[in-house]
Amino acid sequence: MRAVVVNQWGGPEVLTETTLDRPEPGPTEVLVRVHAAGVNPVDWKTRATGMLIAWGPNPIVGWDVSGTVEAVGMGVTIFEPGDEVFGMPHFPKQAGAYAEYVTAPARHFVRKPAALDHVAAAALPLAALTAWQALVDTADVRPGQRVLIHAAAGGVGHLAVQIAKARGAYVIGTASAAKHDLLRELGADELIDYRSTDFAEAVRDVDVVLDTIGGDYGKRSLKVLRPGGHLVTIAGGEDLAVDADGVSVSVLLVEPDRQGLTALAALAQEGALRPLIDTVLPLEQAAKAHEIGERGRTTGKIVLTVA
Repeated sequence: MRAVVVNQWGGPEVLTETTLDRPEPGPTEVLVRVHAAGVNPVDWKTRATGMLIAWGPNPIVGWDVSGTVEAVGMGVTIFEPGDEVFGMPHFPKQAGAYAEYVTAPARHFVRKPAALDHVAAAALPLAALTAWQALVDTADVRPGQRVLIHAAAGGVGHLAVQIAKARGAYVIGTASAAKHDLLRELGADELIDYRSTDFAEAVRDVDVVLDTIGGDYGKRSLKVLRPGGHLVTIAGGEDLAVDADGVSVSVLLVEPDRQGLTALAALAQEGALRPLIDTVLPLEQAAKAHEIGERGRTTGKIVLTVA
């Protein structure tokens, strides 16, 4: 099979297309022929340093997969060859999405919503599961609550806006002014241009904050929470709990989640969750995809087409 491997940790140029043996599914696993693979910040961050991830002998980045089940291992009862599936297998172990085939536990995948093509489906798993696990599983967002989402037009942010809205929340987002109209279309109720306005001065009485940026955003976000509010950060911030007074702080790392994926697939099928696609490139241009992503100017997701 074709695959893009990391021949050494470093810049985008270390991504190299090569040919590897096609993997075989073990017990409870499926072999998925990859049609599209989503690109996420964790892809280029781990490519640069190898941090965090348990790598295989041929390091292959990528966790977002949408494709077709090619074969099933012993004991698999929920899929059969020909089923269209999507998921985020193995994270934070190597999944190897930048390849023509991946193997993973069957229950790391769910059926792809018919309403989405493979490119759109590949844009969802890691970013949407991050938003879901932050807003639903961790913060338990409820109707009428005020939710502030930082970088609301980003890969996680634009999906978090839609998920919070589907939960009945009043959604506030930070984003550049040029992206406000698009975010209103996705359901945002109030928007703050971070280039001209300090959100910490403009917003009060927030129930939940989702920080996707890090830096001083977490500490500043504590100021806008009401007593009993909840800050969820995906950008680090273990030290924030020291400064939290009357509010909760959670540091989240996304994990495979069949129940969450099933809920996200249902929202997508209903039309309540729509991934924005910024750029689509073929697998052999993975390095270019990383170059684009690292500029930090994308709206929505970057996706590689594989098959």
